[in-house]
Amino acid sequence: MANQLNLSIDRSSPVPLYHQVVQGIEAAIHTGILEPGSRLDNEIDLAAQLNLSRPTMRKAMDELVRSGLLVRKRGVGTQVVSSQVRRPLELSSLFDDLSNNGAKPTTDVLTFSHDEADDPTREALHLPRGAMVYHFTRLRKVGGKPLALMENWVRDDITPLTEELLGSQGLYSVLRNGGVNFRLATQRIGAVVANEYQATQLDTVPGSALVTMERTAVDDTGRNVETGHHVYRADSYSFEMTLVQR
Repeated sequence: MANQLNLSIDRSSPVPLYHQVVQGIEAAIHTGILEPGSRLDNEIDLAAQLNLSRPTMRKAMDELVRSGLLVRKRGVGTQVVSSQVRRPLELSSLFDDLSNNGAKPTTDVLTFSHDEADDPTREALHLPRGAMVYHFTRLRKVGGKPLALMENWVRDDITPLTEELLGSQGLYSVLRNGGVNFRLATQRIGAVVANEYQATQLDTVPGSALVTMERTAVDDTGRNVETGHHVYRADSYSFEMTLVQR
């Protein structure tokens, strides 16, 4: 494995030996030599191939695990972590973000209904009693692998929604085609552990870490257009933000 990765150790370098291993494996991951899911030789074999001590190799592997590039799995060994979807904190849809980054997302519409809004939904969307909303749950996949489980409520006085539309397009794209000009959103990001339903849909195990996002979007007329609760696989998804000092 070390030879296949073209790892070389320069013992005259001031860079610590373990960090040279870290840099070499990082480069192999980022250049695609080591693809997501690839298995690495055990630490004893890698240490022997590079003529390093086992503690040095262990320190390098620990560093790569802490940085999120490798994962240790019982009965499997050490593997390259699946590449994450990194999403900027902007008023955009997951479908659009994935498509703009060259991915080809697909959507399974799990539930779809057109019902009278319950009290929490009326409050979130500022609707009168008796107002109707579209309520649906979707499973978003990338490369055939589940990424996000999304539940949304949308006011029904904007544009007709159908399962077919939601299965082929992103929600925000459908709403924009219906005349919505998004202006702002309130959003809360958090974390939960997966329950049995979420784990089944996201192809993980109960108790796995999930990223959560709750959002209510507002258009340029001041209408609260949609509200949603989404959960994402934490090993495949993260938010990115830029912080500015004021």
